Amino acid sequence: MKSAIVSGASRGLGLAIAENLLKADVRVAAFARTPTAGMRELVVRHSGNFHYAAVDITDPTAVSAFLAEASDRLGPADALVNNAAIGQDSLLTQTSPAHLESIIATNLTAPLMLTRQFLRRLLTAGLRGRIVTIGSVCAQRGYPGLSAYSATKGAWDSITRSLAREWHGRVLINCVAPGFFDSEMSAVLGRNQVAAIGRRTPTGRLVRTPDLLPVIRMLLLEDTNINGQVLTVDGGGSS
Repeated sequence: MKSAIVSGASRGLGLAIAENLLKADVRVAAFARTPTAGMRELVVRHSGNFHYAAVDITDPTAVSAFLAEASDRLGPADALVNNAAIGQDSLLTQTSPAHLESIIATNLTAPLMLTRQFLRRLLTAGLRGRIVTIGSVCAQRGYPGLSAYSATKGAWDSITRSLAREWHGRVLINCVAPGFFDSEMSAVLGRNQVAAIGRRTPTGRLVRTPDLLPVIRMLLLEDTNINGQVLTVDGGGSS
C-alpha cells in the first residue's frame, strides 16, 4: 500500500483527492491551515489509514514536523500531491504588495520547499515515488485579475519538467492543469462570464472535480510512462 501526502485538503478538490486515494487503499496524510468536518469524517471512515493536522504550508518548521509525524503513523510517503494554493481576484495595479508576496509564498515557494523535503525523505527511505502538482490553465492562457496567480502556476509547469529530468524516472513528476471550475478561478468572474466560458468549451460545461480525480489517481498509482508533463483538463476550452 502506498502512502501519500496531500496539501490543502480541507475541502474541495484537495479533500476529494484524499478521499479518492483512501478508496484505492492508499494511506493518506493531509494537512490544511484549518481542518474541517470533512477531514474529521475521513478519520472516522478510514481509521488507521488517514492522518490530518492543522499546518500552514508557509511554515517550513511545521511542515517538517508534519512529515515526520505522518511517517511515524503511516510509514514513509512515496507520493505527494501539491494542492494548497490561494487565489487572486484583482488587477495587478490594485493588488497590494503584501497580497502579491502571499500568493507567491503560498503557491510557489512553500510547495517547492515541501517538494524538497518530500524528495529528501524519499531518498533516505530508498523509495521510488510520484508527485502531482495541481496547476491551472491560467499558466497557458491569460485572464485579467489573475496575473500573480498565473505566474505561480506557470512556474510549476517549468518546475515539473525540470524535476522530471533531475530524477531520471525514479520519481514520476507531473502537473494537472484544470480549467475553470467552481472551487477555483471562477470565483473571480461574473456569472455571465462563467456562462460564456461554458458555452465556448467544446464539452459545453466547466470542469468538475470528478473530471480531475481519475487523471490524478492514474498519475499517482498506475504503471505509466508519463513524466514531466502538464495534463490540461478543461473540456477542450484552451485548444
